[in-house]
Amino acid sequence: MKNSIFFTALLATTISLASCHNSNAKPVISNEIASIEKTSVDGNTKIQVALLLDTSNSMDGLIEQAKSRLWNIVNTLTTLKYNGKTPDIEISLYEYGNDGLSAEANYIRQVTPLTTDLDLISEKLFTLRTNGGSEYCGAVIQDATKQLSWGKDNDNMKLIYVCGNEAFNQGGINYKEAISDALKNDIYVNTIFCGNQQDGINSYWKDGADYGKGKYFNIDSNRAIHYIVTPYDVQITTCNERINNTYINYGSHGYEKKQKQAEQDRNAGSVSSANYAERTVSKSKAAYKNDSWDLVDKMKDDEKAIDKLKKEELPEELKNKSKEEIKVFVAKKSKEREAIQKEISELAKKRQDYIDTEAKKTKTQDDLGNAISTSIVSLAKVKGYSVEK
Repeated sequence: MKNSIFFTALLATTISLASCHNSNAKPVISNEIASIEKTSVDGNTKIQVALLLDTSNSMDGLIEQAKSRLWNIVNTLTTLKYNGKTPDIEISLYEYGNDGLSAEANYIRQVTPLTTDLDLISEKLFTLRTNGGSEYCGAVIQDATKQLSWGKDNDNMKLIYVCGNEAFNQGGINYKEAISDALKNDIYVNTIFCGNQQDGINSYWKDGADYGKGKYFNIDSNRAIHYIVTPYDVQITTCNERINNTYINYGSHGYEKKQKQAEQDRNAGSVSSANYAERTVSKSKAAYKNDSWDLVDKMKDDEKAIDKLKKEELPEELKNKSKEEIKVFVAKKSKEREAIQKEISELAKKRQDYIDTEAKKTKTQDDLGNAISTSIVSLAKVKGYSVEK
């Protein structure tokens, strides 16, 4: 793992981190990334998940599993309710252990802050590349704990997942001290070792999870994901184009964001048809929200949003319409979307029932998605969340 193979720049706009040995270190964040942090909705209960992925050499399988299971993990998160309400879902992504990253920053980079922009998480996952490096789990846990905007409410569920395959105790930051700081903020630390279970125990990965009040898993990161194809996949994916036609871009980056939505559809489909179906199911959930660029979502929170927009911020087909005409158009698209989401939701329940039945016939595969989804449900119950499928 220590030999360099290659490195491709992860972000178009780089995030510079100060040394992790400095407890006051702050990342310098581009305007694009800074705007993402504003997408969170204050006041609601939050489920916040930070994925800390080892991108050192030989971790290509781990990255593939992350790309393959993102929407499955999102759909697991959307089954959780707190006092009958759907929490906001925020995900953050870090990479660590990559020689292409700064040695002064302990070979760690914050790829995204905690964000509700799920398409962004998908986009950045598909840009990750591996390269030989030194993996400092304690340091990346410390960075995630101190740099991210974790919710203060006791009802929030805050989870860190560290994934890798080198000794957990490497580097100058003691992992127990870093985890202790996380626990002070009510953040549970889970560990996923890519390799033999006993090797993970011997190299302190289980100890890290035990200390962090989280779960320890081991996976075969080089094993291909096994998908269960269902009779409902085609029906679900045909809903995708229809639901995409209900999105109305606005603002200076609206058109670009709508194009990126389509790009993440293609990325999901490049993995498998089942993964494409999983992504489509996510679009039927409240967690898949794009109020920063989509007028339908925006007007659900702010009915007067149209009154605040300038003509040049609207898409071409709406620029010559009156505000009342625009409101009627948006209302029509909103109604269309709700009908399609209901259709997807009903198909998704049948699909999941089929998958659950088929999974019982064979040994459940232990991959990244299963590890994270299993622990999410288990820890959610401890926090008083219910699971509604």
